Amino acid sequence: MAKLSEEALTYQPPTTKNISELESVDVSTDVQQKTVGEGQDSFTYKYMTVGGEDYRVPNSVLKQLKKHLEENPKLTKFKVAKEGEGLKTEYTVIPL
Repeated sequence: MAKLSEEALTYQPPTTKNISELESVDVSTDVQQKTVGEGQDSFTYKYMTVGGEDYRVPNSVLKQLKKHLEENPKLTKFKVAKEGEGLKTEYTVIPL
């Protein structure tokens, strides 16, 4: 049994990474939805789990991926390039 002080010192809060951090993404990966916060401070986002880690999937990525899949239904892998920060972040879906 660990002491509270040991648990506190080794505690790592759960984090969600960004899909752009992956080298490639398989289009058959399951996507889930999560709501965090309460009341007016709550927000919902989509994410996928790869290698035991959660990666956020922005709506703009889904929108671009939809266009790529309509043009090429055989597309199996892609990667995402990210530019900017905060509200000015832009994502580009790159078919592989």
